[in-house]
Amino acid sequence: MKNIYKILIAFVGVLAVSCNADDVEDRPVIEAATAPVLLTPKSDFSIVLQNANATNEATTFVWDDAKYEGTQTIVTYSLEMAKAGTSFASPVVVATTTDKFKSFTVADLNSACLNAGFAPFVASQIDVRIKSSVGSGTSLSQVSNFYTITVTPYPAWPNWGIIGSATPGGWDADTNLDYDLSTKKYSYVGPLVVGEIKFRLDDAWTTNYGDDGNDLTLDAGGANIPIPVAGNYTIVIDFTAKTYTITKN
Repeated sequence: MKNIYKILIAFVGVLAVSCNADDVEDRPVIEAATAPVLLTPKSDFSIVLQNANATNEATTFVWDDAKYEGTQTIVTYSLEMAKAGTSFASPVVVATTTDKFKSFTVADLNSACLNAGFAPFVASQIDVRIKSSVGSGTSLSQVSNFYTITVTPYPAWPNWGIIGSATPGGWDADTNLDYDLSTKKYSYVGPLVVGEIKFRLDDAWTTNYGDDGNDLTLDAGGANIPIPVAGNYTIVIDFTAKTYTITKN
């Protein structure tokens, strides 16, 4: 009886190995065949984006689908942007879809350009292409041809400026602050003379900040911030935390 059990166990083991081998051999294979082809927009596309037209359609990216051989599966497309002439050394994915097109409003395209690192108010040359993949991650990825488009984005964040007798524009004109997308902070790097400064929104006094205690915390409508020594300064402002730092370089 023991010998019968041993024979049965051995038979089941051989059968399991045989089934697993057959499963591997019969498993469908997917292979990359034809890369997607970007059709529009082409390199003659140029646009100056404006916040006043944020909901208008800016453009639609259209491409021919990628081909894969083997079992049918869902193909995911990523729209990539890169600084022109960099051969997509550091591309930024600005959209993903399973469709063969992606429409952008003015606001959408503006956000895509800003997130890809292109500065506002600058006509940037941007290489764009499509990358296809199947399965998870970037499995069996294929890249399309690319076109170089020209886009001038606008700031998609509040327009804060620095003003005062110590600033380049005096009390007559704001000097726009730079915004860092990663830190969500504003900054000014440049010369200041002996005098005073404040921060205000949209070149108006409706929303402005000073510092009542001169303790590096912002107060709405607060006292002017003194600059006792002329020189080049770095000022970093966090309008969310209501704090700032000021360093003489």
